[in-house]
Amino acid sequence: MGVRPPSSGDDEEPDSIEFGIAAVDAHLRDADLTFPVTKDDVRAELGHERIPYDVHGNDVALSEILADVPAEQFDSRQELLNALHQPFEEYRHTHSSGVVAQVRSLLPF
Repeated sequence: MGVRPPSSGDDEEPDSIEFGIAAVDAHLRDADLTFPVTKDDVRAELGHERIPYDVHGNDVALSEILADVPAEQFDSRQELLNALHQPFEEYRHTHSSGVVAQVRSLLPF
């Protein structure tokens, strides 16, 4: 997922904020992994990385999210990202600070 940050009033296009599986995908593109990979391979290469899980920049270690993924092997990058989607959503919902924070996380400002 990615969301544009609030505008500062200038004419420059703001960068988007990547979080969840979009942020993982960015790390995967730079990682030295070839598919198929095991969960242990991903953990060894990227487990220490802090991944933002919401638009506010709150983050979690990828190894913590991987612990909630039932699959042990991934044949493609997309398969890994699909497996991470639900654990990221559950983490975001359980670690938000209430209804207002959940609504704010859906809004682009």
